[in-house]
Amino acid sequence: MTYCVGLYLRQGIVLLADTRTNAGVDNISIFSKMQVEEVPGDRVLALATAGNLAITQAVWNRLQEGVWLNGERHTLRSVPNMFHAAQLVGQAVRDVYRDDGPTLSAQGIGFDCSLLLGGQIAGGPPRLFLVYAAGNFIEATVDTPFLQIGEHKYGKPILDRVLSYDTPIPDGVKLVLVSMDSTLRSNLTVGMPIDLLVYRTDALAVGLRRRITEEDRYFRYVQENWSAALREAYLRLPTPDWLA
Repeated sequence: MTYCVGLYLRQGIVLLADTRTNAGVDNISIFSKMQVEEVPGDRVLALATAGNLAITQAVWNRLQEGVWLNGERHTLRSVPNMFHAAQLVGQAVRDVYRDDGPTLSAQGIGFDCSLLLGGQIAGGPPRLFLVYAAGNFIEATVDTPFLQIGEHKYGKPILDRVLSYDTPIPDGVKLVLVSMDSTLRSNLTVGMPIDLLVYRTDALAVGLRRRITEEDRYFRYVQENWSAALREAYLRLPTPDWLA
C-alpha cells in the first residue's frame, strides 16, 4: 500500500507521498513514488503514484519515451496544457494495460494503479488530477481542493475538517504532514521516508522538494505535538449529562 495526497490551493499545489512498498511482511522496500518534470519558465508537472509498482514504473517510463495522443507523440515536456497532460497519463496507463493486463490477469493479479498529476504549464492555471486504472480522471476543484490515492481513509478527516482552497501553502504543508502522520500510525503498510513537493502558482519552477526522514526535527515535532493536542482536546470535552 501507499498514501499520497495532493492539495489544490489558491497559492499553488502541494504533494506528499510515502515511499514504502511491500510484497509481504518480510519483503519491504523503499521506492520514490513521486516523479517531477520541470522546465523552468515553462512548466512543472509532478506525478505521485499508488498501486502495483511495476505498473506505475512502466507508466512513468512510457511517459518519458513518448505516448501517442490525438495522432501525435508527446511527453509531459511537450503537451500544450494540463488537460492534455492528464490525457497523456491516462493514455500511458491504457497502453500498459493493453500490453501487460492479460498476462497479469492470467497470473491472478489485478491491474492496480492510481496517479496524482499536479502542476502548471505556461499559459494556463495550476491544476490537479487523479488518474484511475482505466485511464480516466477527475480534477480537484475550489469546492474539493484535495485528492488522495492509496490508503487514504486515516488521513482524510483532518483535511475534510480544516482544508479549503484559500488555505495558505504553509498551513497546507502542516495539514498534509498531520494527514500522513495519522496514516502512518494506523497502517503499517505506509512508511517513512516521505517526499514533499511545493509548487507556487505562476512560479513555473519547483518551490520546494524535500525528503522527510524519521530524523526530521519538524516532522517529529508535528507527530508529538499533534498527539498531545488531540489528547488535550479530548480531556477538555465534558462528560455527557445523560451518562450516569
